[in-house]
Amino acid sequence: MPLDGDTDRSRREVLKAAVALGGASALSACLDRTADEPVPTGDPSAKPARQHAWREYIRHDDHGNSQLPSHQILLYLTLDADGPPSADDRDALGETLDALDRAYAWSHEGLLHSIAYSPAYFERFDESLPEGIDLPEPTALSPFESPTFDRQDALLHLASDRPDALLEADRALRGERDAANGVSVPPLTDALTVDSRRTGFVGAGLPAQHQDAAGIPDSKPVPEASPLFMGFKAGFRGNQATEDYVTIDDGPFAGGTTKVVANLRQRLDDRYEEQTHEERVMEMFSPGYAAEGLVEGVGDTLGSDSGIDRFVDDLESDAREYGRVGHAQKAARANRDSAGNVRLLRRHFESTDDIGSDQQVASLHFPSLQRRVSEFEAVRRAMNGTDLTEVTPAVRQRVNNGILEYIFVRRRGNFLVPPRRHRVLPTPRPE
Repeated sequence: MPLDGDTDRSRREVLKAAVALGGASALSACLDRTADEPVPTGDPSAKPARQHAWREYIRHDDHGNSQLPSHQILLYLTLDADGPPSADDRDALGETLDALDRAYAWSHEGLLHSIAYSPAYFERFDESLPEGIDLPEPTALSPFESPTFDRQDALLHLASDRPDALLEADRALRGERDAANGVSVPPLTDALTVDSRRTGFVGAGLPAQHQDAAGIPDSKPVPEASPLFMGFKAGFRGNQATEDYVTIDDGPFAGGTTKVVANLRQRLDDRYEEQTHEERVMEMFSPGYAAEGLVEGVGDTLGSDSGIDRFVDDLESDAREYGRVGHAQKAARANRDSAGNVRLLRRHFESTDDIGSDQQVASLHFPSLQRRVSEFEAVRRAMNGTDLTEVTPAVRQRVNNGILEYIFVRRRGNFLVPPRRHRVLPTPRPE
């Protein structure tokens, strides 16, 4: 539905563009269109002890699958001085985060947020992280990638279904606005510098509305019902770790988790122009899915569990019979512990940011939560499918090997998400 007589862009297009632009005029556009819908304010005492506790506070579909907030921003932050943070730095950041808690309800209708810290941040201290905290420096995880590593001190992740709330908070945090949702918010810049600002979106309709970007064919093939550019649903409840499972359960950071965030450029021309729906199902899930007709449309037929586990043992036979293997079946072989529990909790969302330029480029921000970063690394290496290239010449390192032909890792960073009680510039051993 047009917003004005002289434009045919939808309301959501305007709001998503406003978040990406991030300026005062963009915020004005958001506020003009949402003035009749007050954003709920927050109660700091009602915030969960875990910063990553989101599932209880967001929407779910008819199958119980989490529907992540539609609009998201990543702020990569650096301390302004060498060495450990000062008491003044901690006071300043604490006041900022406390104000954010007062300004917004902890929900998809308010604002969800978490702050996490990199290995480089903890290197500022003489003492080391406790034994058992697995937080290595980021590294290349395949023989065919050479990403830029995000080694900034901290990462503040903001998410909301309300673009007006998200953008107002973002501008206040960056010192471009004195208040957010009626609450005075001291800027992050009192203690840290915003090194990089990255935006994104997720949910049915949004990728289709923003597929006019490099990496997606001009034919605009992304289905309206798809929450992601690749045309299928993801993050089925049965194929995601629970928040309990990814939570560190002992030591000073008990109640926290680790977070890996990658940015992947997508080049989907061949995927949409040369592959049929059946072939795309084979590449995303497994050839068995296509053979059994399990995926209709964007995958609503899969319900709350993709059922990928029963196809994992078919990898080599699928490679020989079909000359290709599936992305999900490769990853799943490393994404289960000895008891069958899923290891990773993935919260990925799309973007058209081209970091460092104004170009619109299809990309994916891929946050993954797990107790230990090594668990993510194991799953990512399994996804490479390097071993399957020895089964048949048809499966090559990037061709007929899941979706590797279409994704290119540009950046990756590793972070520790402390429990809320230690979220403000923690020492390696805060207790």
